[in-house]
Amino acid sequence: VQLQASGGGLVQAGGSLRLSCTASGVNLENYVIGWFRQVPMKEREGVREGVACISGSADKTGYLDSVKDRFIISRDNAKNTVYLQMNRLKADDTAVYYCLTESDDGQCKYYSGPYFRASDSWGQGTQVTVSS
Repeated sequence: VQLQASGGGLVQAGGSLRLSCTASGVNLENYVIGWFRQVPMKEREGVREGVACISGSADKTGYLDSVKDRFIISRDNAKNTVYLQMNRLKADDTAVYYCLTESDDGQCKYYSGPYFRASDSWGQGTQVTVSS
């Protein structure tokens, strides 16, 4: 399943963005979804760092420690979309963000970090740039 991320942009430190993850022809309600971001020097290897995770029914979530008080993952299954609300953004959050399916919701507990995934199925990412 290849997913598409959107909603990125340029924002000042302290600002907010909301990212969206969608897929065509796939019911995302059946999938655990993780948000990831690129890792410096690992881009060519297809490795990304886990940021947030949500189960299909949204009863389980997981967050990287450095974002857990600032980011909120949610989903609207009626719209077939998973969101990442990013608040109080910092320069360190600058990256290309991606979404990807997880095998099961048990994976969400690993997102406190560090948690990395390598895949050749990364879909379209979205650039988030935070200016300081």
